[in-house]
Amino acid sequence: MNKQAGKTAIVTGASSGIGKATAAALAQAGFTVFGTSRRAAADGPPHVTMLACDVTSDDSVRALVADVLARTGRIDLLVNNAGLGLFGGAEESSIEQAKSLFEVNFFGLVRMTNGVLPSMRKHGGGQIINISSVLGFIPAPYSTFYGATKHAVEGYSESLDHETRAFNVRVTLIEPAFTKSAFDQAALKPDAMIEDYAEARAGIDEQLRRAMTIGDPPEVVADTVLMAATAAHPKRRYPAGKMARQTSFARRFAPAGMFEASLRKQLGLPA
Repeated sequence: MNKQAGKTAIVTGASSGIGKATAAALAQAGFTVFGTSRRAAADGPPHVTMLACDVTSDDSVRALVADVLARTGRIDLLVNNAGLGLFGGAEESSIEQAKSLFEVNFFGLVRMTNGVLPSMRKHGGGQIINISSVLGFIPAPYSTFYGATKHAVEGYSESLDHETRAFNVRVTLIEPAFTKSAFDQAALKPDAMIEDYAEARAGIDEQLRRAMTIGDPPEVVADTVLMAATAAHPKRRYPAGKMARQTSFARRFAPAGMFEASLRKQLGLPA
């Protein structure tokens, strides 16, 4: 008997990349899966119902949750995957641009979480899986605000998990490294570019493009999400892929100076 049969999952940002692979993996495992995108996608994964949802809109999130509950009567799993990238010097982004990134990557995640928690508390259990990043626990030069949103997701998720355990609701972090997707192509560019940063920014952009070509396929992250979603006792966080596991280990156990020197060397930054 499939233990996931009868369980309902929502995956945000499911029209491509990690979200699409995750929705497919959950559906194959037996979940009833609803994937979301800002505009309803007609070419979602097999056996996944695609719905429109703008995570920056209270009304849109409320409508999505109400629709799913009307169809299934329950929400057992939420995978918060929707997000945007922003690559450039911190000084090169206006406050308005930084706010807009937080609105999607952090407050959109909070909005979705607040939307499903009442149903999970009512039914006495559930799980919220938040797609973070290795940039949620290491410095992120030239992706400062993106890294800041993921650091915020990490702190929020860890604190929330302590609050919701009383209702048998667990909150889990998935921390990928570079993943083969169109993420870099869809990323925002700074809205106030400064010439002094041009050379370093171009170097980081080129490294990012190379890293995306050799990164893990989205299925590696999806498999990690599935492992967390089906674990009897899910862990707080799961690095996804070999590079993420190595980075997590180094951050925890390498001396700070050694880690910083290695990071700057890999990014081509002066010592």
